[in-house]
This record gives sequence, C-alpha cells and structure tokens, in this order.
Amino acid sequence: MAKKNNPWEEDLPPENWGANGTATSKMKIVSPFKVAKMNNVKNDFKMQIKLILGALLLLWLASGFYQVQPSEQGVVLRFGKYVDTTEAGLHYHLPYPIESVIKVNVTQERSINLGVTENTSQNRYMTNNHSSVALNSFTESHMLTGDENIVDINLTVVWKIKNAKDYLFNVRSPDVTVRVAAQSVLREIVGQSEMQPIITGDRGKVEDETKAELQKLMDDFGAGIVIVRVKLQKADPPKQVVDAFNEVQRAKADQERFKNEAEAYRNEVLPKAKGEAVKRLQEAEAYKEAVINKAKGDAERFTSVYNAYKQGKTVTATRLYLETMEDVLSKSDTTVIDPSAKGSNVLPILPLKSGENK
Repeated sequence: MAKKNNPWEEDLPPENWGANGTATSKMKIVSPFKVAKMNNVKNDFKMQIKLILGALLLLWLASGFYQVQPSEQGVVLRFGKYVDTTEAGLHYHLPYPIESVIKVNVTQERSINLGVTENTSQNRYMTNNHSSVALNSFTESHMLTGDENIVDINLTVVWKIKNAKDYLFNVRSPDVTVRVAAQSVLREIVGQSEMQPIITGDRGKVEDETKAELQKLMDDFGAGIVIVRVKLQKADPPKQVVDAFNEVQRAKADQERFKNEAEAYRNEVLPKAKGEAVKRLQEAEAYKEAVINKAKGDAERFTSVYNAYKQGKTVTATRLYLETMEDVLSKSDTTVIDPSAKGSNVLPILPLKSGENK
C-alpha cells in the first residue's frame, strides 16, 4: 500500500507510486470546500425532487374537480363501481384512477327511424352488403295488419335520457334496445288494427298507443329513457300492390260519392213525398168532414121536414111540390104563362141569359 504524506491525498493506482513506495507527483488533492459544495448540490437536488413531487401531488389532487353543465348529469365511479349522481355545478371526486366521472347529456333529444334504409350500426353489425341493408329495411317497415293486409310504415321515435345511472348500467345498448322495442310495440299495435284506418287517417291513435306502450316497456327495463314523441312518417301499401290499392281506393271514393248523392236525392224527395202525403190526408179528412156534415145536415133537414109533414100533411106536401117544381123549372128554358092572363098586357120574355146572347 502507498503511504499518504497528505491526509487529503487519494489512493492512486500502483503505476503512480515511486521507488520508495510513495506517491509520485501525479497525486490528486480534493479541497474541503469542494466537498461541502458537492453536498450542497446533492441536498438542493433532493429538495427539487420533493418540490416536483409535491407539485405533481397537488396537480393530481386538483384533477378531482369537475364541472357539470345544466344539460348534463355526472355519474361518479369508484374503481368502476357506481357511487353517486351529481347535478349541474362544480363538484369534486377522488382523482383518477380511484374515481372517475362520466358526463351524460340528459336534455339532448335522440331519434331512431324505423323502416328507412340507412347504414346504422345495427346494420353494419349484421353485414356491410347494401342489399342486406335494403332487405333489413324491407322486413322492418312491412307489417301485417289485423285484417291480414301488409302495410309499409316509416316511424320516427324521439327520446332522451331521464336517469343517467339507469341509462349507463341497466341496459347494455340503449339505442339498439329502443329500436328493437319500438319495432316490437309497433308490430303489436298494427297487428291489432285494420289497414284502412292506419292509411287514411287514424295515425294519431297508432302514434299515441305506440308511445304509451314503448314508454311502459322502457320503464320495465329500467332504461332511464323517456319517450318524447312518436311520429308516423309514412303508412302506405307495399309498392308492389300500390296501383291496385289506389284503384280500390278510387272505387271506394266513387262508392262514397254515389252514396252521398243518393242520400242527397233521398233527403230532397222524401220531404216532398211526406208533405204531399200529409196534404192528401188533410184533404181527405176535410172531404170526409164535409160529406159527413152534409149528410148530417140532410138527415136533420129530412127529419125536420118529416116532423112538419106529420103536423100538416097537406101544407107540407104542397110546399114540397112547389119547391120541387121551382128547382126543376129553374133549370129549364121553357117559360110557362098562366092561361088566365091571356089577353092582358103581358109582354113576351126576352132570352136575356148569357148563353143565349152569344
């Protein structure tokens, strides 16, 4: 070992030793001030590490603050398990990965269309072939009615989230669930209805019943979804038979028109006929009353004449004779002159009747 003549000397390798075993002139001497400086540098580095770690810790803790908008609900998860639902405002949760927040928009209206050819996620899941998408749309829009007819229906369902927790955890695929449930409910309602009311004007009833049944089904599922409205966009017969169906509709329209014309003619003729019947009945009643009254009058007159005849037969017979002769002669053109008046100043009677003057 080399001997150290200086306490500040460092051990040197053997090639730097002298012949007497002492270090050569290539020895390295370290100052005590330099050692102190090196220690200070190490302490400063440790302090900087601690400050950086403290700052990172503060930033990590501050990352737990989150803002929920008025249109949202915040769902707090702790290691993936539901903890709480927060409303609009500033809130705090334990930083990730202990807790996390899922913000769900509960005012946004979402919609699905049934019976429309569109490249939905469900169709993409089934196949990417366009013909298969069209086939899916065909089978989705064509439904069997209660009177065994086929109707082509396009339906739009508008919905939004009512409860964020139920929406996220009770149903795996809410959009697909709403679509399948709406299609099932619509098929059931159409299957209980006739084709004609659905196509011509009873769509409001179908929409109301579909909305009520679909909402009940979503509540049973606990989906946290509220159905805003249901709109029946189209309800027509299939394209393959639309011409024949239109012919039937035109025939029914003609039938209805002829029926209305017949009703109008009936309403015009019947009152006249009823009025004429009433008029004739009244005339018959009047004739009946007149004949009866005349017969009664004749009977009373005959009775009075008979009573007078019983009291004075000669006078009554003479009066009846005279009255009869007066009635008969009043209708005759013959003039009778009393023979006793012959030679008197009786002037001939001129024919002054209107019939003889013509």
